[in-house]
Amino acid sequence: MDRRGFIRHAAAGAAGFAAASGTEAHMAGHGDRGHEHQHDNAHQAVPSDLNLRVKALESLLVEKGVVDRAALDTIVDLYETKIGPRNGARVVARAWVNPAYRRRLLTNATAAIAELGYEGGQGEDMVVLENTPRVHNLVVCTLCSCYPWPILGLPPVWYKSAPYRSRAVIDPRGVLREFGLEIADEVEVRVWDSTAELRYLVLPERPPGTEHMTEEELAALVTRDSMIGVAKVTARPNAPFVQQRLAR
Repeated sequence: MDRRGFIRHAAAGAAGFAAASGTEAHMAGHGDRGHEHQHDNAHQAVPSDLNLRVKALESLLVEKGVVDRAALDTIVDLYETKIGPRNGARVVARAWVNPAYRRRLLTNATAAIAELGYEGGQGEDMVVLENTPRVHNLVVCTLCSCYPWPILGLPPVWYKSAPYRSRAVIDPRGVLREFGLEIADEVEVRVWDSTAELRYLVLPERPPGTEHMTEEELAALVTRDSMIGVAKVTARPNAPFVQQRLAR
């Protein structure tokens, strides 16, 4: 691996650790009811010395002249605010409004995603899984935390946790229930195990009542969790553009 590749992967790894640490600290300060998902406490068993290990890694990279702290901050900001999960949401919205693009996406996801300019490390080989009224897809990485960074940004802490990685395979319906998602018995739940060679993206069902929304408005509805498969997309009535349409 060349120096540029090493910088990218080493800094990205540090950014992932740092993001995990920040989420854990937030949870500790707000308790069970302070988080969007009450199940996250059980899924965020982060070692108590994580901050020390992150600082040690960062200091080593700086000492060796591989990166500087400003570079790490830039990478974290890139994946948190400019990539994830906005890129994936745009892919989903395009598939909802453009049948031809949807077909290309389901046939050759990597190429179709690249049409929108999204490609790179951790997303070289993609497969898109379409949710339907009869099939619900759930993505996990049982070995580590393989995740489509160019599409979804930083992986959430719970996705990397041992409880999610094991239970998603053993009891997927139970895990989805903890996320507040109840899947009917007649709907098949398929679990897909990401690897270093292959990453998955769920194409969620388009919610009813969104037929007249623009592609940009639809993208604003799509969440990271819906593209992993632990949630569905809903037409949130409190969204500004939904309120505007209801007022017409």
